[in-house]
Amino acid sequence: MEIATGTALWYQSPIPPVAIRWVLLRDPKGQYEPMALLCTDQQMDAAQIASWFVLRWTVEVTFHEVRTHLGVETQRQWSDLEILRTTPALLGLFSLVTIFAQQLLERRAFPVRQTAWYTKTLPTFSDTLALVRQHLWPSTFFLVSSSDADTVQVPRALFERLVDTLALAA
Repeated sequence: MEIATGTALWYQSPIPPVAIRWVLLRDPKGQYEPMALLCTDQQMDAAQIASWFVLRWTVEVTFHEVRTHLGVETQRQWSDLEILRTTPALLGLFSLVTIFAQQLLERRAFPVRQTAWYTKTLPTFSDTLALVRQHLWPSTFFLVSSSDADTVQVPRALFERLVDTLALAA
């Protein structure tokens, strides 16, 4: 990686200017996009700022997944009070889904979903959420009908495919 660093003033109206250290990272081979990192501690060296960014990466991925799949900090939450109430609950839900999936995976392999236009080697949170839905939905919603008139015989393979499809689409 090629690194450039310096100091500057960060200004955003109406907040007073703040002195920052900026770090620019560039991959000479061009495999990664150039990146700018900012730090309010001007005494930190560029390597330390870059290492903090690497250490924080898993947290940032978690926040991205929670925003994408659970709607944290979206237009559904209009007031600061709503965000203060719902964000911890949604992060807790994210954790519960992850823990539940981990317990399910002790008994079987994790299915990584592939599409023709997007291949991946590791599962994402959407795969995890689909796995948990596939486990919960049949026992919760489809276990017993209210009367014999509501019962329809569906082949197990078709039923499992339906649950599989709905778990990904929901």
